[in-house]
Amino acid sequence: MIEMTEVVAIRHVAFEDLGSFERVLRERGIDVTYLDAGQGRLLEQVTRRSPQLLIILGGPMGACETAAYPFLEEELALIRARLAREKPVLGICLGAQLIAAALGAKVYPAEAKEIGWGNVDLSEAGVDSPVAELTAPVLHWHGDTFDLPTGATHLASTPVCRNQAFAVGSHALGLQFHVEVLGSGIESWLIGHAYEISQAVGVSVAEIRADTHRHASLLESQSRRFLNRWLDDVLT
Repeated sequence: MIEMTEVVAIRHVAFEDLGSFERVLRERGIDVTYLDAGQGRLLEQVTRRSPQLLIILGGPMGACETAAYPFLEEELALIRARLAREKPVLGICLGAQLIAAALGAKVYPAEAKEIGWGNVDLSEAGVDSPVAELTAPVLHWHGDTFDLPTGATHLASTPVCRNQAFAVGSHALGLQFHVEVLGSGIESWLIGHAYEISQAVGVSVAEIRADTHRHASLLESQSRRFLNRWLDDVLT
Protein backbone atom coordinates (compact mmCIF):
# COMPACT_ATOMS: atom_id res chain seq x y z
CA MET A 1 0.00 0.00 0.00
CA ILE A 2 1.24 3.47 -0.94
CA GLU A 3 1.37 5.90 1.97
CA MET A 4 -0.54 9.03 1.04
CA THR A 5 0.83 12.15 2.65
CA GLU A 6 -0.99 15.05 1.01
CA VAL A 7 -4.28 15.87 -0.64
CA VAL A 8 -4.78 19.10 -2.56
CA ALA A 9 -8.38 20.28 -2.87
CA ILE A 10 -9.20 22.97 -5.42
CA ARG A 11 -12.00 25.12 -4.01
CA HIS A 12 -14.15 27.47 -6.10
CA VAL A 13 -16.35 28.99 -3.37
CA ALA A 14 -15.47 29.02 0.32
CA PHE A 15 -18.50 27.10 1.60
CA GLU A 16 -18.19 24.22 -0.88
CA ASP A 17 -15.28 22.62 0.94
CA LEU A 18 -14.31 19.03 1.76
CA GLY A 19 -16.97 18.81 4.47
CA SER A 20 -17.14 15.32 5.96
CA PHE A 21 -14.24 14.19 3.75
CA GLU A 22 -11.76 16.37 5.61
CA ARG A 23 -12.09 14.46 8.87
CA VAL A 24 -11.65 11.12 7.07
CA LEU A 25 -8.48 12.34 5.38
CA ARG A 26 -6.99 13.71 8.59
CA GLU A 27 -7.84 10.52 10.49
CA ARG A 28 -5.81 8.65 7.88
CA GLY A 29 -2.84 10.92 8.57
CA ILE A 30 -3.20 12.79 5.29
CA ASP A 31 -2.31 16.48 5.11
CA VAL A 32 -5.03 18.58 3.50
CA THR A 33 -4.20 21.70 1.50
CA TYR A 34 -6.81 23.96 -0.10
CA LEU A 35 -6.00 25.96 -3.20
CA ASP A 36 -8.57 28.59 -4.14
CA ALA A 37 -9.38 28.85 -7.83
CA GLY A 38 -8.48 32.18 -9.37
CA GLN A 39 -5.80 32.87 -6.74
CA GLY A 40 -2.41 32.28 -8.33
CA ARG A 41 -1.37 29.74 -10.91
CA LEU A 42 -3.06 26.47 -9.97
CA LEU A 43 -1.13 24.32 -12.41
CA GLU A 44 2.22 25.49 -11.07
CA GLN A 45 1.14 25.20 -7.43
CA VAL A 46 -0.16 21.65 -7.76
CA THR A 47 2.75 20.51 -9.93
CA ARG A 48 5.19 21.83 -7.34
CA ARG A 49 3.41 20.02 -4.51
CA SER A 50 2.86 16.80 -6.48
CA PRO A 51 0.10 15.58 -4.12
CA GLN A 52 -0.89 11.94 -3.98
CA LEU A 53 -4.54 12.88 -4.48
CA LEU A 54 -6.23 15.82 -6.16
CA ILE A 55 -9.85 16.70 -5.35
CA ILE A 56 -11.73 19.19 -7.53
CA LEU A 57 -14.67 20.63 -5.59
CA GLY A 58 -17.91 22.20 -6.74
CA GLY A 59 -18.63 25.71 -7.95
CA PRO A 60 -21.34 27.82 -9.58
CA MET A 61 -19.65 28.27 -12.97
CA GLY A 62 -19.86 25.84 -15.88
CA ALA A 63 -16.97 23.65 -16.93
CA CYS A 64 -17.01 25.20 -20.41
CA GLU A 65 -16.97 28.84 -19.26
CA THR A 66 -13.23 29.09 -19.83
CA ALA A 67 -13.43 32.50 -21.53
CA ALA A 68 -15.05 34.05 -18.46
CA TYR A 69 -13.02 31.99 -15.97
CA PRO A 70 -9.54 31.31 -17.46
CA PHE A 71 -8.41 29.34 -14.40
CA LEU A 72 -10.66 26.53 -15.64
CA GLU A 73 -8.18 25.97 -18.49
CA GLU A 74 -5.50 25.39 -15.86
CA GLU A 75 -7.71 22.92 -14.05
CA LEU A 76 -8.43 21.04 -17.27
CA ALA A 77 -4.71 20.86 -18.10
CA LEU A 78 -3.97 19.68 -14.58
CA ILE A 79 -6.63 16.96 -14.74
CA ARG A 80 -5.40 15.76 -18.15
CA ALA A 81 -1.84 15.52 -16.87
CA ARG A 82 -2.86 13.53 -13.80
CA LEU A 83 -5.10 11.18 -15.74
CA ALA A 84 -2.32 10.54 -18.24
CA ARG A 85 -0.12 9.39 -15.34
CA GLU A 86 -3.03 7.54 -13.67
CA LYS A 87 -2.67 9.60 -10.50
CA PRO A 88 -5.78 9.68 -8.26
CA VAL A 89 -8.35 12.39 -8.96
CA LEU A 90 -11.78 12.87 -7.37
CA GLY A 91 -14.21 15.38 -8.86
CA ILE A 92 -17.39 16.60 -7.18
CA CYS A 93 -20.13 18.39 -9.17
CA LEU A 94 -18.13 20.96 -11.18
CA GLY A 95 -15.11 18.75 -10.53
CA ALA A 96 -16.85 15.78 -12.18
CA GLN A 97 -17.81 17.95 -15.14
CA LEU A 98 -14.20 19.09 -15.51
CA ILE A 99 -12.95 15.49 -15.48
CA ALA A 100 -15.49 14.64 -18.18
CA ALA A 101 -14.47 17.68 -20.25
CA ALA A 102 -10.77 16.88 -19.81
CA LEU A 103 -11.50 13.47 -21.32
CA GLY A 104 -13.20 15.03 -24.34
CA ALA A 105 -16.83 14.57 -23.28
CA LYS A 106 -19.47 17.23 -23.93
CA VAL A 107 -20.69 19.27 -20.95
CA TYR A 108 -24.00 21.10 -21.45
CA PRO A 109 -27.12 22.39 -19.66
CA ALA A 110 -29.41 19.70 -18.30
CA GLU A 111 -33.11 19.66 -19.14
CA ALA A 112 -33.79 21.05 -15.65
CA LYS A 113 -31.84 22.19 -12.64
CA GLU A 114 -31.46 19.45 -10.05
CA ILE A 115 -31.37 21.08 -6.61
CA GLY A 116 -32.29 19.29 -3.41
CA TRP A 117 -32.00 15.91 -1.72
CA GLY A 118 -32.64 12.66 -3.57
CA ASN A 119 -31.34 9.16 -4.17
CA VAL A 120 -29.21 7.97 -7.06
CA ASP A 121 -29.82 4.75 -8.96
CA LEU A 122 -26.79 2.50 -9.27
CA SER A 123 -25.71 0.75 -12.42
CA GLU A 124 -24.49 -2.85 -12.30
CA ALA A 125 -20.93 -1.54 -12.03
CA GLY A 126 -22.03 0.96 -9.39
CA VAL A 127 -23.29 -1.83 -7.14
CA ASP A 128 -19.74 -3.19 -7.03
CA SER A 129 -18.13 0.21 -6.47
CA PRO A 130 -17.61 2.47 -3.42
CA VAL A 131 -20.66 4.46 -4.59
CA ALA A 132 -22.76 1.52 -3.34
CA GLU A 133 -22.17 2.81 0.20
CA LEU A 134 -24.42 5.78 -0.62
CA THR A 135 -27.93 4.42 -0.07
CA ALA A 136 -29.15 7.59 1.67
CA PRO A 137 -30.39 10.62 -0.29
CA VAL A 138 -27.54 12.85 -1.44
CA LEU A 139 -27.52 16.58 -2.16
CA HIS A 140 -27.95 17.54 -5.80
CA TRP A 141 -27.03 21.07 -6.84
CA HIS A 142 -26.34 21.53 -10.53
CA GLY A 143 -27.78 22.81 -13.77
CA ASP A 144 -25.32 21.16 -16.18
CA THR A 145 -24.74 17.58 -17.14
CA PHE A 146 -22.29 15.75 -19.40
CA ASP A 147 -21.87 12.79 -21.70
CA LEU A 148 -20.10 9.75 -20.34
CA PRO A 149 -16.42 10.02 -21.32
CA THR A 150 -15.05 7.40 -23.68
CA GLY A 151 -13.63 4.52 -21.67
CA ALA A 152 -15.31 5.58 -18.42
CA THR A 153 -17.51 3.26 -16.37
CA HIS A 154 -21.04 4.47 -15.62
CA LEU A 155 -21.93 4.11 -11.92
CA ALA A 156 -25.09 6.03 -11.08
CA SER A 157 -27.98 8.03 -12.52
CA THR A 158 -31.16 9.94 -11.68
CA PRO A 159 -34.24 10.56 -13.84
CA VAL A 160 -33.01 14.11 -14.50
CA CYS A 161 -29.38 13.27 -15.33
CA ARG A 162 -28.21 9.88 -16.48
CA ASN A 163 -24.53 10.45 -15.75
CA GLN A 164 -24.37 11.06 -12.00
CA ALA A 165 -21.20 9.10 -11.25
CA PHE A 166 -18.44 7.51 -13.30
CA ALA A 167 -15.04 5.96 -12.83
CA VAL A 168 -11.94 6.04 -15.02
CA GLY A 169 -9.93 2.96 -14.26
CA SER A 170 -9.28 2.70 -10.55
CA HIS A 171 -7.66 6.13 -10.25
CA ALA A 172 -10.36 8.68 -11.10
CA LEU A 173 -13.93 9.18 -9.92
CA GLY A 174 -16.50 11.81 -10.82
CA LEU A 175 -19.59 12.52 -8.72
CA GLN A 176 -22.17 14.95 -10.09
CA PHE A 177 -23.87 15.08 -6.68
CA HIS A 178 -22.62 16.15 -3.25
CA VAL A 179 -21.87 13.53 -0.59
CA GLU A 180 -19.36 15.64 1.32
CA VAL A 181 -21.83 18.26 2.54
CA LEU A 182 -22.27 18.64 6.31
CA GLY A 183 -25.68 19.37 7.77
CA SER A 184 -24.10 22.02 9.97
CA GLY A 185 -22.94 23.88 6.87
CA ILE A 186 -26.16 23.99 4.86
CA GLU A 187 -27.01 27.57 5.85
CA SER A 188 -23.90 28.75 4.02
CA TRP A 189 -25.16 26.97 0.89
CA LEU A 190 -28.60 28.54 1.24
CA ILE A 191 -27.07 32.00 1.60
CA GLY A 192 -24.42 31.61 -1.09
CA HIS A 193 -26.87 30.15 -3.62
CA ALA A 194 -29.85 32.35 -2.67
CA TYR A 195 -30.26 33.80 -6.16
CA GLU A 196 -30.05 30.42 -7.88
CA ILE A 197 -32.67 28.99 -5.51
CA SER A 198 -34.99 31.93 -6.23
CA GLN A 199 -34.73 31.21 -9.97
CA ALA A 200 -35.25 27.43 -9.73
CA VAL A 201 -38.80 26.20 -10.25
CA GLY A 202 -40.14 24.10 -7.39
CA VAL A 203 -37.15 24.64 -5.10
CA SER A 204 -37.50 26.27 -1.70
CA VAL A 205 -35.14 27.15 1.13
CA ALA A 206 -37.54 25.64 3.67
CA GLU A 207 -37.66 22.29 1.85
CA ILE A 208 -33.88 22.04 1.47
CA ARG A 209 -33.42 22.94 5.14
CA ALA A 210 -36.00 20.37 6.28
CA ASP A 211 -34.57 17.62 4.06
CA THR A 212 -31.06 18.40 5.31
CA HIS A 213 -32.29 17.91 8.87
CA ARG A 214 -33.77 14.55 7.82
CA HIS A 215 -30.92 13.16 5.73
CA ALA A 216 -27.58 14.82 6.51
CA SER A 217 -26.61 12.73 9.53
CA LEU A 218 -27.00 9.41 7.71
CA LEU A 219 -25.24 10.77 4.63
CA GLU A 220 -22.30 11.91 6.74
CA SER A 221 -21.75 8.37 8.08
CA GLN A 222 -22.21 6.82 4.64
CA SER A 223 -19.86 9.34 3.03
CA ARG A 224 -17.15 8.31 5.48
CA ARG A 225 -17.52 4.66 4.45
CA PHE A 226 -17.61 5.65 0.79
CA LEU A 227 -14.43 7.71 0.95
CA ASN A 228 -12.50 5.19 3.04
CA ARG A 229 -13.43 2.43 0.60
CA TRP A 230 -12.41 4.51 -2.42
CA LEU A 231 -9.13 5.54 -0.80
CA ASP A 232 -8.39 1.88 -0.07
CA ASP A 233 -8.96 1.14 -3.75
CA VAL A 234 -6.72 3.90 -5.09
CA LEU A 235 -3.96 3.13 -2.60
CA THR A 236 -3.53 -0.52 -3.56
